[in-house]
Amino acid sequence: MSLAPAPEPWRIEQANCQRADALAAFGFTERQARFLVQVLLHAGVFVERQYAHFAGITHGQKTTDFLARLVDRQYAMPIATGALHRGRLFHLHYKPLWSAIGEPDSRFRKAATLGRLIERVMLLDAVLAERDLVWLGPSADKLRFFASQCNEAARLRQGEYPRICFGEGPAKVARYFPDKLPIGANPYGSPHVFLYLVTKPSPADFRAFLIRHTNLLGALHEWTVRLLFPQHLTKAIPVYRDAARDHLAIAVAPSSVEELRWFFHERRRLAQTPSASPDRRFMDAVKAFAGPRYSALYRAWLAGGDPALWQSESTIVPDAVSRERGRLDCVVLSRQYLHLSSLVGVA
Repeated sequence: MSLAPAPEPWRIEQANCQRADALAAFGFTERQARFLVQVLLHAGVFVERQYAHFAGITHGQKTTDFLARLVDRQYAMPIATGALHRGRLFHLHYKPLWSAIGEPDSRFRKAATLGRLIERVMLLDAVLAERDLVWLGPSADKLRFFASQCNEAARLRQGEYPRICFGEGPAKVARYFPDKLPIGANPYGSPHVFLYLVTKPSPADFRAFLIRHTNLLGALHEWTVRLLFPQHLTKAIPVYRDAARDHLAIAVAPSSVEELRWFFHERRRLAQTPSASPDRRFMDAVKAFAGPRYSALYRAWLAGGDPALWQSESTIVPDAVSRERGRLDCVVLSRQYLHLSSLVGVA
């Protein structure tokens, strides 16, 4: 008896080609199918100019026919955003399309607020702007890709990938790459681009994003964290840069980690026992570990335990930053849809 041939290594380019072929079976051209793959994986919604840009054509009969086919067949729902000359959004909601690409339960298929849809259009613009990268969307794609890209020494264990856990004990469930943000990858090397759309003046959520991704960044040779700022949030650029410096460029001193661990345990105990009184050591720790970085670490520690502290003292990511293999980009968005940018962050 001969053994079955070993399966070929999973490749994102091949997976996307198979997805495009599956969508072409619905009657789309090869170009339309490739565009819809990007929309379905990264946003679920798009505007006409994005298709025109992807296809290398101008507004005209071809774009009109494509949109009409989507709406007439009830594959997509047009959503008016104001004055007619400012365009419409097209939300893809037809479940067989999502099933065809292997994502029947994607949250992008479901109805969302206008503000949330605008955020996704912004992210799709960033994806379409860099066609030399392959963009990872679903968490399963990201897990497969990085497992295949990292060498044996740098390969992460399952629990070291970005995740949020729910429940306790046997009922505990992990949601990997919970931020649902595109990651740009070069299948043949570096760099990797981690997109983050800024939706709030405060970088508290961004700090949590960086803490979740620390292990993964440390496993990569070269990477960029790219912050996308809608125009009404550009004043927040300095505080986001400060947050990035805290978590990417400066390791927590090893001598401080054990004291932080004691402080976090004591802080949780006191929160659970309001009648207890803090001692002098605790009050000194409050002063020593004041600031948003330690507040973010405390929240990460509550959710994931001591690994959040151990990774904070690692010098791998700060070393990448000092050698300019790890970078932060701040990009101010200026597309025409930004007459609605004030809706960003309004769920």
